[in-house]
Amino acid sequence: MLTKSEIKDRIMYITMQNGKHFNCLSHDMCNELIAEIREGYEKECVGIVIKAEVYKNVWSAGHDIKELPVNGDDPLSFDVAMERLLRVVQDTMIPVIACVDGTVWGGACDLCLSCDMIVSAKDATFAITPAKIGIPYNASGILHFINQLGINKAREMFFLGQPILAEDALNVGLINRVVEKEKLDEVLEKQFLNPLRKNSVMSISAIKRQFRILARATSNINAEDFERINSYRAKVIKGEEYKEGISSFLEKRPPNYKGKASDLD
Repeated sequence: MLTKSEIKDRIMYITMQNGKHFNCLSHDMCNELIAEIREGYEKECVGIVIKAEVYKNVWSAGHDIKELPVNGDDPLSFDVAMERLLRVVQDTMIPVIACVDGTVWGGACDLCLSCDMIVSAKDATFAITPAKIGIPYNASGILHFINQLGINKAREMFFLGQPILAEDALNVGLINRVVEKEKLDEVLEKQFLNPLRKNSVMSISAIKRQFRILARATSNINAEDFERINSYRAKVIKGEEYKEGISSFLEKRPPNYKGKASDLD
């Protein structure tokens, strides 16, 4: 197995454990990550964390170069395993958090950006490196970086292929939090996962669905997407979690949420 997973208090923790091969996003690694993420959602977790067993300070080296085609096929076509993994992360309707404590290269950088939040050690770095090995990155991936970082920073990262430091990544909005390495797990639990566990998973799921639709909109959202957003919101508003959230606030007690993200499917 290239990954391992466990569920603790409604959070699925997935760890890439192929450190000696720098946790390359091989076909098999991507398929295992996809299966673990889907399992976390099916088992009604409220969030998923992606971590790695770091070897020589590498969190993940990205796409497995040995698997790249040399016969003229597109290495980043719609149905390759890494592209499917990125879509699964984006389309899993609970928060997915990358917990990074090493260097991140190539497709692994895209994987981190596909997550909803990134918590990073101070000495972590991020690099997108297709130009170094002659790969013309696909349009969906480039657009993803533009939407996240802005066009100028995206150009810098793609044209130069040089790692940016965690602090720089924080400043341009690539990551959410930078902490000392020894405090990474503590900050992840206390400042991200514990608040997440206390909130309404139905509300969070509805909001992630809206983020996904709105992030895909180029300028004006179309009528179909607008109606889809309203349908998700209506399910939450008419559900028990909405009532429980208001009641608990008025009664000055912690809420007792029992809804599931899949209630919105």
